[in-house]
Amino acid sequence: MATDELSSKLNRRLQIEEGAEEPVAVDEAEHQNGSAEKPSTMNADSELGAKLLRRGELNDGVGEQQQPSMKVFNPYTEFKEFSRKQIKDMEKMFKHYDAGKDNFIDLMELKLMMEKLGAPQTHLGLKNMIKEVDEDLDNKLSFREFLLIFRKSAAGELAEDSGLSVLARLSEIDVSTEGVKGAKTFFEAKVQAISESSRFEAEIRQEQEAKKKQAEEKKQRQAAFKELQSAFK
Repeated sequence: MATDELSSKLNRRLQIEEGAEEPVAVDEAEHQNGSAEKPSTMNADSELGAKLLRRGELNDGVGEQQQPSMKVFNPYTEFKEFSRKQIKDMEKMFKHYDAGKDNFIDLMELKLMMEKLGAPQTHLGLKNMIKEVDEDLDNKLSFREFLLIFRKSAAGELAEDSGLSVLARLSEIDVSTEGVKGAKTFFEAKVQAISESSRFEAEIRQEQEAKKKQAEEKKQRQAAFKELQSAFK
């Protein structure tokens, strides 16, 4: 209702300015009563006017409509060369050293990680480690960039004596058996894709069965506890 009223006022004001309609005199008391509401009305008018102008620009193709990025990172689909267990182990390690709990590992957190792994690095060495996988150039490691370390390690793309290579070796996450496999032919690529899909589904089933077993064991414990309680009543 308020929007319709404001639109009507804007149209009427435009008609008056163009001479299509004569202004109507307003009673003094009414004018005084309305003056208290004038600032808020003017603000609402200007806000509505800005919105209408913006919509007109979009319709005319003058302005560009901005939409937030909807891209979602899924490690299981992007890093198919690793098993679910391996990715979960990497995620556990990442969260362990993410002391700030901001979903990033910064320079100081990486320094602490390397010291805990028994391979301390110089300040310059730490900066070079981040730089090698820092795709968005924010000088810290996201979980995706952390996974890139293990991808590069499995593919043999890291220098043997580099800090990242040392990190991958000392992390106790074995990626050698599940490392990146380059398919030489289209047929091999298809077979590899089917194999990875089957392995992925099998891992999900194993997780579901483990959760189901835990739920059944919990139910049995609860039943036994209730039976024990009834024996003392």
